[in-house]
Amino acid sequence: MPNEPYLDASVRWKVSSGQLEIREPRVAEVARGLLDAGLVTEVLRPIGAGKEADVFLARDGSRLVAAKSYRLYRTSNKARGAVKADGMGWLALREYDLLGYAWAYRAPVPEPIRREANAFTMEFVGSEDGPAPQLRRAPLEDPASFAEELRDGIDTLAAGGIVHTDLSPFNILAHRGHPWIIDLGRGLRVDRLGSPPWVRLHEAEAALGHSLALLERFFRRYGVEFRAEDLRRSILSRIDRFGIGPTQE
Repeated sequence: MPNEPYLDASVRWKVSSGQLEIREPRVAEVARGLLDAGLVTEVLRPIGAGKEADVFLARDGSRLVAAKSYRLYRTSNKARGAVKADGMGWLALREYDLLGYAWAYRAPVPEPIRREANAFTMEFVGSEDGPAPQLRRAPLEDPASFAEELRDGIDTLAAGGIVHTDLSPFNILAHRGHPWIIDLGRGLRVDRLGSPPWVRLHEAEAALGHSLALLERFFRRYGVEFRAEDLRRSILSRIDRFGIGPTQE
């Protein structure tokens, strides 16, 4: 049994009684689970696979939606082995909540719709032909305008108390000339208690430094100045509510 010493008693009972299988569901079974949970009315096709979750194009009535289902046992780190189902449900809840906070601040993220267990639905960014392309593969008609709008979006995300820890051209979509930020599952809530503020500030600083440097290099190929350092300092100044100051220069 995967991670047996770490399973809750309720989860161990479900496994031993046959109510919870320890193998990863197949794609068709995941799709059926989305339907049975009432999250969607039709699953059209898979459109993406990340380190811990799969994404499907689906319909909720007449509306196209994206349905994200966290895998129950497979993880990106083989040494960790399997992860219990309750834990993956927590990851789904965390990303769903982060999307809600970001969307409420009108950051350029998909609108969250509904969640059930280890899956949730959100606004689909794309068309009937498929999802919007990742920034790394998207032709930009006006790179300077796109870069400025993306800077504003990252700043709005931070104003909502969230710093994306893996913001790269892989996790930004280009749709109708506008940027959309996705995959908030590992985002940092920098406006909440729960850990010392200098720890969160250090984590946010490291994440921003890495992500913004990647984006600066990306836009350099278009001859566009992204001004990553200015944005980093501005965001850190806003979230540093206790006057801790930068941990590195």
